[in-house]
Amino acid sequence: MEKLFVPGDILLPQNVDISLWGVIACDQYTSQPEYWDAVGEKVGDAPSTLRLILPEAYLETKDTLAETEKINGTMEKYLAEGVFETIENSYIYVERELTVGKTRRGLVGLIDLESYDYRADSVSPVHATEGTVESRLPPRVKIREGASLELPHIVVFVDDPENTVFKGVDEGEKLYDFELMDGGGHITARRVFGKAAEGVQTALSKLGEPEYLEKRYSLKGKAPVVIAMGDGNHSLATARLCWEKIRENLTPAERKKHPARFGLAELVNIHDPSIGFEPIHRVLFETNTRSYFEAAREYFANVCKEGNSAHEICLVSGGNTENIKVTGLTIGELIAVSQCFCVEYLKAHGGKIDYIHDDDTALEMAQRENCAGLLLPAMDKNELFPSIIKSGVFPAKSFSIGPSRDKRYYLECRKIK
Repeated sequence: MEKLFVPGDILLPQNVDISLWGVIACDQYTSQPEYWDAVGEKVGDAPSTLRLILPEAYLETKDTLAETEKINGTMEKYLAEGVFETIENSYIYVERELTVGKTRRGLVGLIDLESYDYRADSVSPVHATEGTVESRLPPRVKIREGASLELPHIVVFVDDPENTVFKGVDEGEKLYDFELMDGGGHITARRVFGKAAEGVQTALSKLGEPEYLEKRYSLKGKAPVVIAMGDGNHSLATARLCWEKIRENLTPAERKKHPARFGLAELVNIHDPSIGFEPIHRVLFETNTRSYFEAAREYFANVCKEGNSAHEICLVSGGNTENIKVTGLTIGELIAVSQCFCVEYLKAHGGKIDYIHDDDTALEMAQRENCAGLLLPAMDKNELFPSIIKSGVFPAKSFSIGPSRDKRYYLECRKIK
């Protein structure tokens, strides 16, 4: 199998206030522009990744074309003024203290976009975990096409129960060590290159060997998944679309090393103690709830299959709750049929749906007048890879891997032109 995740020339800021440089992913606090206003005041005129992104909270209030041109100009300005130093041919090992009291360990490196395809029929070894909303891609493609740099908030998973990929990566030169702004936690990074980087490559190659994959997952003709998306699939899908356009005009030799062939991301072992999945529940509003329980019982009785797997969902409405056991489905299939039930019920009885993360909040909302809820079980992280291999990507809004403050901050950059 070709190398899926490789070291590269990674840019880090030099001679700047790094606590003002790093800001959280642009798709956080989308309903709180005041958060981003406060970050802007804090940063002022200092060099910052804030000036290299467009927070999604501003998409409805700012001229995106003008903002994009301003961002591209700032990228060129930072490059010309020597804001960056280049960490050559390396991975970057990151330790991030999270607000939940745990430490997430990751490796920043380059995903080969030739090994990734976000489309529904994809059999690529680097694989999406949730459905991609293709209508969200064209505006992102337009932004990336004019950019000279990429900044990742992408997190991807590897299924490495023995933690072989991360052995020996914490011994290199320290690159940064500071407190992220606005309660983002402490973060440190070390350079991984030479023999240590070769060790990462060897370990990843072994995880992709056909014999290992068949033994671990019992593939039975299914395409293997070696790296799975955690956060930022639409960003990586954008990079893939841009690469597809660029490679048309390149020779085979040029394609091998062109910078746009790769996407910068942070690789995390799904078995890291910091990783846990939280369910995203379905709550129906402004609907007729009189037949809700009866309709759900009938629907889920019909979708059960023979098999050893069993998951429990909780139905809620009008102060009443009822647990239903669903058998024979992967967790991904369960989420898909639950979404279908909600959509069908709303078609028949009217109303609208929202997606709620917190258990208590979902329960409270579902017990309001003319409301109902379907609470999904938390996914065991050991189910992620087998479920994707067996039944494909999860529906949108399937799971969350942590609160907003623990999402990735922009720190590392890379030239893509």
